[in-house]
Amino acid sequence: MSDVWTPPRAEVKDVGLSGNPDAPEIRQQHLSHEANIKALGTLYYLGFVIMTLGGIAKLLTGGGTGRLAAYNMGMGIAFIVLGLLYFWLGRGLRTLKPWSRIVAGVLAGLGLLGFPFGTVISAFILYLLFSKKGAMVFSDEYKQVIADTPDIKYRTSIIVWIFLALLIAAAAFVLVALTLRH
Repeated sequence: MSDVWTPPRAEVKDVGLSGNPDAPEIRQQHLSHEANIKALGTLYYLGFVIMTLGGIAKLLTGGGTGRLAAYNMGMGIAFIVLGLLYFWLGRGLRTLKPWSRIVAGVLAGLGLLGFPFGTVISAFILYLLFSKKGAMVFSDEYKQVIADTPDIKYRTSIIVWIFLALLIAAAAFVLVALTLRH
């Protein structure tokens, strides 16, 4: 028998703020879905930029007299208002606000009419928003999981970044071409 006293041993787990030891596993299971929803929010931000710039361009270059001038002004204002809606929706999706599921779902529902590409893209958006994983990502429980796992981050592939850069360049090219056309 030894004269040296040793303290008792116990396993200590980092369970985060909520005390949920499964938080890292839950986050890993839903991280890709969370990233896709946030990417959808980023696309709505892009829509905000395009619609707002298009509306401003329409107001500045619309011209005409009488009914044509009123039409151009109305379209410019409508584009700007729609752009602001896209910004609001993009922010809601990026911050995983539950109300943004409904608004994005209504827009995706309308997008189903855009056969064939709009239908496919809108169906995927509806899946992202209303699947079991989508419901979890927008839940209060998942917000706590995010708070408990700040070190877990989604890493975007370089291919996605390249595709996004090409998409932005193409949109800018189209916008400039339409603006200079007049």
